[in-house]
Amino acid sequence: MNEERPYWNMEMEPKLNTPEMREIQLAKLKVLLKRLYDNAPFYTRQFDELGLKPDKVKSFEDFTASVPLFDKDALRAMVAEFGGDILKVIDQIIPVSVDDLDIMATTTGTTGIPTPYPMTRHDMEDVWGEAMVRGAWRAGMRAHDRVLFCFALSMVIAGIPTMMGMHKLGSMAIPVGAEAGTDRILLMQTLFRGTVYSGTPSLAEYLIEKCREQGRDPKDLGFRILMCGGEPGAGIPEVRQRLEDAYGCRIFDAGAGFGFSCDYPEYQGMHWTADDLAYYELVNPESKDPVPLEDGATGEALFTVLEGDGMSWLRTSLGDIHQVFVSPCPCGRTGFRYKIIGRTDDMLKVKGAIVYPTMVEGVVSSFVPRVTGEFRIVLTDKPPRVVPPLKIKIERGEDFPPEKLSELEAEMKDAFHVKAKFTPEIIWAEPGELERSTYKGQTFEKLYEQQ
Repeated sequence: MNEERPYWNMEMEPKLNTPEMREIQLAKLKVLLKRLYDNAPFYTRQFDELGLKPDKVKSFEDFTASVPLFDKDALRAMVAEFGGDILKVIDQIIPVSVDDLDIMATTTGTTGIPTPYPMTRHDMEDVWGEAMVRGAWRAGMRAHDRVLFCFALSMVIAGIPTMMGMHKLGSMAIPVGAEAGTDRILLMQTLFRGTVYSGTPSLAEYLIEKCREQGRDPKDLGFRILMCGGEPGAGIPEVRQRLEDAYGCRIFDAGAGFGFSCDYPEYQGMHWTADDLAYYELVNPESKDPVPLEDGATGEALFTVLEGDGMSWLRTSLGDIHQVFVSPCPCGRTGFRYKIIGRTDDMLKVKGAIVYPTMVEGVVSSFVPRVTGEFRIVLTDKPPRVVPPLKIKIERGEDFPPEKLSELEAEMKDAFHVKAKFTPEIIWAEPGELERSTYKGQTFEKLYEQQ
C-alpha cells in the first residue's frame, strides 16, 4: 500500500463534488428510495400519503420537492406515537430488522432525546468508518500510529463505533474513553505513548490544565496529531492556535456529518469526504426551503445516507447550521467544505442579533491568558429570545490581577460589539470556578430551569 497517496479511497475521492459523482449519487438515491418504500413501514406509509412513487423520482430536484425532511421534532413525534418505545420507532424507519443491528449508538442527548445511530457491521465499517478513515488518512494518520480514543465510549457514535470503524486503517486503538477521567487518560498516554489524540477539543484543553498542575509540559505527551470533534472548538482560530501551541502538533476538525478538515495552515472548514456515501443539502432553518450550495451559503444541513442499513437517513437534520464553500481548497484536496456556525437548539436572539455559542467562544478565547477560556452563557428565560443584555460568566486568568478586571471588561465588551454585534453583561468568576467536563464543554447555565 502506497502511504504517500493523497487519498485513502483512490477510486472515489478524486471524484468528489464532480458531475460524474452526481450521477453516482442519483443512481444510489433511486435504489435507496425503493428500498425504504419496500422495507421501512414509516416511509411506505409516508410515500403513499404523499402519492410519491420511488420510480417517479428522476432528479435531485424531484427528491427535494417531494420528500419531507426528518428532524428531532419528527423523531419526538414518533417516539410519542409509539408510547416511548424507541426500538419500535427504529424498526419503522430502517430497511432492516432491529434484530439485524450490530451496535446502537446515539448523540449525547444534551438537548433532549438522544438521536439514535442504529448500525449494522456494514454501517460501521463501510459507511461511517469509511468516511472517518478517509479523513484520518488526509490528516496523515497511518497504520503505525497509536490512537488514544478519548471520546466517551459509552453509546456516542464518536466512541466505540468510530474506533471499530477505523480499524481498517490498521492503527493501534487505545480505548481509554472520557469516562475514565483525566488522571486515567494521562496515565494511559504515559504508558502506551499514543501518537494521535481522538477526543473533544474541550477535553484537550482540560488536559493542558491537568498536565501543568502535575508540572508536565503537554508537548511531552508525544501526540503528533489531534483529531477533535463533538463540538466546534477545533474550528475556532483562537482555540486551534492555543491547542497547537500547547501540544506542538497539528489539530484536525471532524464531525457534524462526514467531514474532516485538511492540513492547510489556515482553517478552511471540513472537507465533505463522502459524496458516494451520503447526499448533502442545505435548507433555510425556518422555512426549510432549499439553499443552493455556493461559496458562503449558510443553512441547516440535511443528510441522506445512500448506502446505509441502520444509518439509512433520508433528508435528516441533526440540527447543525453550516456555511459551505464549493470553490477549490488551497490544500488541493477534493470535496466541498463546510464550517459549523452553530446549532438550531443553541440559537439565541438578542435584540435582533442572532447569537451562537461559537461566536461567544471565539471572542472569549481571543483574550486567553487574561481569561482561562471557560465561560457560561447565563439564561434567565427559556431561549431563543433573550432580553438584553445577554449575561456571560467568564473566568479571569489565573495570573490576571482582579483590580484590572474593569479595564478588561470594557475591552471585552468592545470586542463582542465588533465581532458578534451585541454587548453582554459580564459576570466574573474565579479561575477554576466553572466545572470542567471530560465529555463536551458546557456552554449554558440555565437558571430558568431552577425557578
